Amino acid sequence: MGSCSLVTSEMKRNLLYSMSVSKFHQLIKKIEDVHGGICKDIEDSYLSPEACNIWFNKEIDRKLPFQEKHVLQQGSILGNLEEIGVLKRCNINVECCESDLEEKDDNTAPAVVEFGAGRGYLTQMLADCYGIKKVYLVERKSYKLKADRSLRQKESLVLERMRIDIEDLNLNAVESLHGVPYVAVGKHLCGPATDLSLRCCLSRQDGESPVLRGLAIATCCHHLSQWKSYINKEYILSLGISKDEFHIMTSFTSWAVDDDHGSKLPGVDDIDLLDSNAKEEEEGEVRDASLISVEEVVKKMKPMERAVLGFKCKQIIDAGRMKWVKKHGLNSKLVKYIPASISPENTLLIAGKPNPSIA
Repeated sequence: MGSCSLVTSEMKRNLLYSMSVSKFHQLIKKIEDVHGGICKDIEDSYLSPEACNIWFNKEIDRKLPFQEKHVLQQGSILGNLEEIGVLKRCNINVECCESDLEEKDDNTAPAVVEFGAGRGYLTQMLADCYGIKKVYLVERKSYKLKADRSLRQKESLVLERMRIDIEDLNLNAVESLHGVPYVAVGKHLCGPATDLSLRCCLSRQDGESPVLRGLAIATCCHHLSQWKSYINKEYILSLGISKDEFHIMTSFTSWAVDDDHGSKLPGVDDIDLLDSNAKEEEEGEVRDASLISVEEVVKKMKPMERAVLGFKCKQIIDAGRMKWVKKHGLNSKLVKYIPASISPENTLLIAGKPNPSIA
């Protein structure tokens, strides 16, 4: 993304603090109303699939860094893919998977594309536990490729690492993926990278295109999101939220993970942000509205109130992404894939099987 069009954190803050207090309250009311209408059905889906036991039980015989919280996250991402029928676990051991995948099951996928792959540990787990045979790692940075070395030791596994910006990637141009069913995954997709990955997977396709069977993307770093790359502007505008208000909402999302409030939240619907403002006014603490700045109002908000507002904005942004995927032909949903105590960044966009409402 060109830096000239980047809306920085400072620019977003300036947009917020240049608002009138009444406009600020209107925006909070809009966020409350929208969130109440669309975000009630984000279920907990903390899964520990049996297929991943060799990782959970530390039975893997290799020198990969092992951090339990990351393994729990990766396992739940894969478990959610298995639950919707996109991944098929092996009956005996991982070497059996190739023949299993040749059975007539149109929803399973023998290939994986990992966006923002980093060191490739999510794909490593996929290959170890589900016998995936084609692996494509997309990452613009260079890493010490420990997982790559381990993956390359697997016989009959095709591995390609693509050092490229997701924005510039055209999966149709990857010859070894032509016509191949694949699953897209991502766990380190900050802000715009989530939107760029979705666009990359669900762009116009023809008979030679790779066949997207499903996807699982753990969203994060919403404060970096940009209007320019956001996948569902139409949806945001339909809610009565403007481009500037969208950028202000993305800045609110940074409050969700400040000081790890996420792990302490009782639930984002348990605090009414408008009520807390009203109480302050009733108590006579608020001077003539024309004399007060938004900055003062924000400073008076309790940390928990700011965190709740941040979480609501994150979920609205993710709901737009989920609806865009649904509109482009896959059944999709948002789930909380791990407890907030493990990570406050715990929302997973999961999709698979054609959406029957798409003709």
